[in-house]
Amino acid sequence: MRYSLFSLLANTLKGHSGWQPTWRDAAPKPAYDVVIIGGGGHGLSTAYYLASRYGVRNVAVLEKGWIGGGNMGRNTTIIRSNYLLPGNIPLYELSMKLWEGLEQDFNYNAMVSQRGVLNLYHSDAQRDAYVRRGNAMRLHGVDAELLDREGVRKLYPFLNYDQARFPIQGGLLQARGGTARHDAVAWGFARGASDRGVDIVQNCEVTGITMAGGRVTGVETTRGPIAAGKVGIAVAGSSSKVAAMAGMRLPIESFVLQAMVSEGLKPIIPGVITFGAGHFYISQSDKGGLVFGGDLDGYNSYAQRGNLPTVEDICEGGMALMPAIGRARILRTWAGLCDMSMDGSPIIDRTPTQNLYLNAGWNYGGFKATPGSGLVFAHLIARDEPHPAATELRLDRFARGAVIDEKGQGAQPNLH
Repeated sequence: MRYSLFSLLANTLKGHSGWQPTWRDAAPKPAYDVVIIGGGGHGLSTAYYLASRYGVRNVAVLEKGWIGGGNMGRNTTIIRSNYLLPGNIPLYELSMKLWEGLEQDFNYNAMVSQRGVLNLYHSDAQRDAYVRRGNAMRLHGVDAELLDREGVRKLYPFLNYDQARFPIQGGLLQARGGTARHDAVAWGFARGASDRGVDIVQNCEVTGITMAGGRVTGVETTRGPIAAGKVGIAVAGSSSKVAAMAGMRLPIESFVLQAMVSEGLKPIIPGVITFGAGHFYISQSDKGGLVFGGDLDGYNSYAQRGNLPTVEDICEGGMALMPAIGRARILRTWAGLCDMSMDGSPIIDRTPTQNLYLNAGWNYGGFKATPGSGLVFAHLIARDEPHPAATELRLDRFARGAVIDEKGQGAQPNLH
């Protein structure tokens, strides 16, 4: 069924009894041309683009729990492409362009809202860094605007400009950035892939990767063995654990990243704001809740829960930026798993094992890259060559010394 005004009116007259399930909850078949491990945003978008762009339809997406139940449902929904380095900008800008037409492409309301992303700066050195980043963005055809103090004040008059420990001097604005509804993105990609013949298999955990003669032949799962011509790994924070099944040790560490949402409030924050003097970012959801987060918990973990000291640190950043936030009550907190690579940039590449492909190392940037990641990973799997937007995101770049260190923090994953 195609969603439209006419289908809405027709089902309204039927008492909304004619709606079909958004996607098929398929049972696994014995074999597929391609098996994607991971039913989050990146796995689902990969399957969608394999079917819609490359004509590969005998595909299964295997999810150990339910669709979108991992990091896809545990993020702060921000989309942007305001990166500095040429190894990153093409991919994130490709993703931004896909976001702009995504809902029409897969015929589903993902609530994409290009309300603007503003990175604040608080010193001359930070301003100079943002000037450099903004110029790099413009050279790649990405929108960027440097605002002075008064320019920021016009957008956000309620911020703490004068009494703060780190007074706001200005900000770098990407007006095309914004937010999208994370679970709707997962459902839209699942629906689009399912309509094109992809099997989406829930409650199917991969327990092993079978190989013969140096090549992948399939996977072992809790619902039985599945043969596969090619296997793609897109499991976010569990990347190292799944890759270990194929005898690989990845240059990745997993950390917990917390976020939280306040009670519903009247509209106050029109866009997305990031605090330049501390790791804090905030936006307002369509239901009125203030959605905000901050830094990693600082220790390796696979637990999808956080700790109170980090919650306190995040709230301190919010109070320094906008003291009025202290009057809002926190409704709930959650945590996701970040697969932090050694240089803070993702890995999209073939592995040393033939027919095994890797999509990992997304650090903080996984959600915003969802459509772009899926497209370039689908290209890699279908054609066995990197997509032009992901030629630098190779697995061997660490051995070659060709790192893409966006923050210049070196090989310490928790700093990225």
